[in-house]
Amino acid sequence: MATSRDRLGTLEAEGSSGRQGYSGVEVVLSSDPATPAPLCPHGPTLLFVKVNQGKEETRRFYACSACRDRKDCNFFLWEDEKLSGARLAAREAHNRSCQPPLSRSQCVERYLKFIELPLSQRKFCQSCQQLLLPDDEEKHHEHQVVGDVSITQLKRPSKLLYPLENKKTNAQYLFADRSCLFLVDLLSNLGFRRVLCVGTPRLHELIRLKESGDTKSNIRSLLLDIDFRYSQFYMEDSFCHYNMFNHHFFDGKAALEVCKTFLQEDKGEGVIMVTDPPFGGLVEPLAVTFKKLIAMWKEGHSQDNSQKELPIFWIFPYFFESRICQFFPSFCMLDYQVDYDNHALYKHGKGRKQSPVRIFTNIPPNKIILPIEEGYRFCPLCQRYVSLENQHCEHCNSCTSKDGRKWNHCFLCKKCVKPSWIHCSICNHCALPDHSCKGPKDGCFICGELDHKRSACPNISTSKKVNKAVRKQKQRKSNKMKMETTKGQSMNHTSATRKKKRRERTHQYLCS
Repeated sequence: MATSRDRLGTLEAEGSSGRQGYSGVEVVLSSDPATPAPLCPHGPTLLFVKVNQGKEETRRFYACSACRDRKDCNFFLWEDEKLSGARLAAREAHNRSCQPPLSRSQCVERYLKFIELPLSQRKFCQSCQQLLLPDDEEKHHEHQVVGDVSITQLKRPSKLLYPLENKKTNAQYLFADRSCLFLVDLLSNLGFRRVLCVGTPRLHELIRLKESGDTKSNIRSLLLDIDFRYSQFYMEDSFCHYNMFNHHFFDGKAALEVCKTFLQEDKGEGVIMVTDPPFGGLVEPLAVTFKKLIAMWKEGHSQDNSQKELPIFWIFPYFFESRICQFFPSFCMLDYQVDYDNHALYKHGKGRKQSPVRIFTNIPPNKIILPIEEGYRFCPLCQRYVSLENQHCEHCNSCTSKDGRKWNHCFLCKKCVKPSWIHCSICNHCALPDHSCKGPKDGCFICGELDHKRSACPNISTSKKVNKAVRKQKQRKSNKMKMETTKGQSMNHTSATRKKKRRERTHQYLCS
């Protein structure tokens, strides 16, 4: 799974930059509810608008809610575009062809048959990512098949399935055991009895393992996830195929009722939502979806409890704090570093090498105890647990660090900033020493103009020619060096051979 600090920097820029002078694509949240959004394979689409230097362009369009890359879902429709009956029929046929091959009830039926099989007949096809019944084996005889699938393995499907790798849609960066165990223990200590796991399959697995283990836990969980492959491992009351970017249940009203019943059980008491969305996803549609889940939870409440909030753990990088708090003002960010098994950068550590992923919650932070053995301490002034290097600032009257390092107070900005930042008198705020004082680097990377992007630059062909010429020049230089090296080695070998033959002839002459 390829990832880099460049991508991390892009996410940080998206999360922390101001909206003034922004260029890109934004979601239009105030679309007319009387006009239903067209459907793509991932459910109802979202309405978007292009923004150039903070100004909206006139024409809006519909695109997939889950996929920001057209390669993954190529749906595109202008808001004012009218489609013919033939095109509508073709689209509906395409949407049906993209759905999972088995229905939810068929998956459950296959699962019940699978667990009844003897161990030697329980097989899993890694090529198709599918549990195999005896009748399926002939179709998969040339595939990579794992045999002797135990019940323990069935309880940990995230270990059997290959993680999906699309960062913008369904990136499955799975919780490391350290973070997963911490979350389960924390939820238990806080007294929760039910956990709605939205995009957190590892947490769902561990809760269910503890529920069925020797030391039985009283916590139950329901998993909502866009990865339909989990359908083959869970019953209907444990998993719903779900798109968190548009609140779409792929299996219709039956799945919606499962979620509603789970949230409203015991009049909504003792339940919490834990969500871990793809970090490349847009915050705005996620916030809208979570508010719909909150509204669903509130339906089971009496009027006396209308002011109560559904407890939430939203797991996301720290640099999205301002965006999240814009939609949920009651949320605060905990210092706990969430780390992942299959991500090169999101690991538990110190300084710049630590995971940037945090927990945003509406639970009072003084109720949440972070593990002291992992380097967290209690700040009596802030009345919360913080990382060891997060020092209390007497001027800000809080522990201000977001990334685990000690931040410095800037008296001109009247706030604490990262230790690598300095105050810029031109920009009138703190920034990196090598930052550009001209504002955000939007526009074209080739010519520098702000009215278009690189892909639409009229000089792109010239740029490609120049780059191609430079690459060719480098290649010729590299080939020349290789030839010289090979030639030198060959000459040395020839010289040594000649000397050896002369010695042999001299030896023969002397012996004769």
